[in-house]
Amino acid sequence: MLIGELSRRTSVNAHQLRYYESQGLLEPGRGANGYREYGGDAVTTVTQIRKLLDAGLSTEEIAILLPCASGDAPDLEPCPGLLDMLRARLRGLDDHIDMLVRTRRTLCDYIEVTERREPA
Repeated sequence: MLIGELSRRTSVNAHQLRYYESQGLLEPGRGANGYREYGGDAVTTVTQIRKLLDAGLSTEEIAILLPCASGDAPDLEPCPGLLDMLRARLRGLDDHIDMLVRTRRTLCDYIEVTERREPA
């Protein structure tokens, strides 16, 4: 199928599909006319990419784990290093959440102190 058809079937615009290709996530063939030609598995691959992006993974991380993925969900097989990468990403998110909670608490303290000083 051509890029326009893949775009229609996945609701992902052609520009994003070309970006996925540049990141090594999609590998279309080329027709005699030079147009990109995607196999039937491209719809599943794009669906996997979108869901993994929604999980907060980067395209670099997705490139590592995509060979371990199957199905639209995607289901992940325990490939070497996969769980370590996912756990590291989760730790990074937890650290970021902790920092945001501390920042929020500090901002709330500033607001509270400032409101107490406000003239009535």
